Amino acid sequence: MRVAFVGKGGSGKTTVAALFARRLAGAEAPVLAIDADINQNLGEALGLSREEAGALPAMGAELPFLKEWLRGSNPRIRSASVMTKTTPPGRGSRLLHLSRPDPAFDRLERRVAGVRLMVAGPMEEEDLGVACYHSKTGAVELLLNHLIDGAGEYVVVDMTAGADAFASGLFSRFDLTVVVVEPTVRSVSVHRQYVAGAEGFGVPVVALGNKVDGEEDRSFLERELGGALLASLDRSAYVRSMERGRVGPIEELEGGCAAALDAVRRRLDRQRRDWRRSHELAVEFHRRNATAWANATIGEDVAAQIDPDFVLDPRQLTVS
Repeated sequence: MRVAFVGKGGSGKTTVAALFARRLAGAEAPVLAIDADINQNLGEALGLSREEAGALPAMGAELPFLKEWLRGSNPRIRSASVMTKTTPPGRGSRLLHLSRPDPAFDRLERRVAGVRLMVAGPMEEEDLGVACYHSKTGAVELLLNHLIDGAGEYVVVDMTAGADAFASGLFSRFDLTVVVVEPTVRSVSVHRQYVAGAEGFGVPVVALGNKVDGEEDRSFLERELGGALLASLDRSAYVRSMERGRVGPIEELEGGCAAALDAVRRRLDRQRRDWRRSHELAVEFHRRNATAWANATIGEDVAAQIDPDFVLDPRQLTVS
């Protein structure tokens, strides 16, 4: 199951994503966490030092390798150089399985606190003024397009702040989107933007309150969010210590906060992925990108990369 954590800048989404991933790992669930935020802080939130987090392999920097590996023997893709962030898999493409060893995982992931961690990577000096952060998160989208995650396996993605994810098809790669909401009007507005943007794409969106300090905050969130509010995390001494650099054992997290994270897991576990619809969305966004910029940039019709007889479905990889 795949879950994205989003929210207004400063809402605490990275902290909550790290807590959720560690809570899963503490329950011995297989979990891959991906930092897809321009502020690359998930590694530190999981317990790495700043130096260790800065040394993580960046998916964005390894995009040429990732494209070449995933292309496999797909005859519709003549070279890795013509692949885009939205290129969907087809016959001959390599598919990644969370439960199986793979050179891509060996190269791009590291383990911390029982969590498998991958990072999109920071903006580099050569990117400034000439590239947007989607040049990095494109590697995340490409990986998720080619990923098969099975029952009881989790992918937790810390997304960019605000509603920026709608600038690409990445938002459609998840079984559940959790908007982390502070008890403020601006934070609530980001949730509303997400609900509006995801409408029609079959991506469920829920709200998770954070930094709740008393009944007034709780009442505000309940009034503004109604049934969309799944649970809330109160102000936490554990989290405050964590944000100051001391990441203690996850078992020390206060019971109310742990219960809120468990509510997210239960909601996520209720989802049933429609693999065919997920693949159709990947194809749709690839066509959109082909028309909008990719054909002109690459110099050929990249929509021809779509294999019309292929559906990514682990129950029956369909070739009709």
